Amino acid sequence: MYIFKCAVVGAGAMGGEIAQVISWAGLPVILKDVDQKALDHGIVTARGVYERRVKAGKLTQAEMDEKMALITPTLTYDEFGDVDFVIEAVPEKLELKQKVFAELDKICQSTAILASNTSALSITALGAATKRPAQVVGFHFFNPASVMKLIEVIAGQQTSKDTIDTAVSFAEELRKLPVRVKEAAGFVVNRVLMASMVEVIKARAELGIDHATVDKIAVERAGVPMGPFLLSDMLGLDIAADVAATLEKAYGPRFAAPKELAELVAAGNLGVKTGKGFYSHTKAEA
Repeated sequence: MYIFKCAVVGAGAMGGEIAQVISWAGLPVILKDVDQKALDHGIVTARGVYERRVKAGKLTQAEMDEKMALITPTLTYDEFGDVDFVIEAVPEKLELKQKVFAELDKICQSTAILASNTSALSITALGAATKRPAQVVGFHFFNPASVMKLIEVIAGQQTSKDTIDTAVSFAEELRKLPVRVKEAAGFVVNRVLMASMVEVIKARAELGIDHATVDKIAVERAGVPMGPFLLSDMLGLDIAADVAATLEKAYGPRFAAPKELAELVAAGNLGVKTGKGFYSHTKAEA
């Protein structure tokens, strides 16, 4: 199946980045949200990626304008009738995602593939909200999507081979590295990432070491591009807490969100996107 037109539902932390990735591949993409402020932020996020490339001399202003013209922001489903591939990127709440999938099932053409950017939730459960579970697939980008190459492609119990093959080919068209993984809470990357992140956060509190020191040691000794606390702020602490809750339910209390993480989320300090998390962040970083 060829993909000629795409859509992204949810212009939050990932939506704008995903729309940019699709437009960079030369495909038209609709970016939808229910909130105008969020939609504007998604467009600003996509434009910001291109502006940085123009500034770096990797793109001309005319090329940037051409790419941005491929992204259509909207608050409705009016233009979804001829979309071939939809990527849902709303908050990590199963009931909300199921609601979105039920809506998409009604308004998208019968051949359209409905994909989820979920980082931990059941693809089978999302497919059950539709009358086309064979065409529902996990399509999990990593933050920031404009930079990170990996995409996890996840089959639900009823996802067809054709759907998986199309998703893999589409990921390659986006110049990404698709990895087929089995359906399990947290899939592969987040199951490993959250296990280590939870342990590091607990250890920091027990040892009384500051966040910056832990991150510095991780970068210098483990060779990772950033430490676990800065990474958590980049991902969004609310997302980290939601994933932790999903994994705790599946695998037990060892995955439970540490007290420090839960307190930051409760206070509305969600990382880069709110300006404060484990660290304080400037608006330029966000």
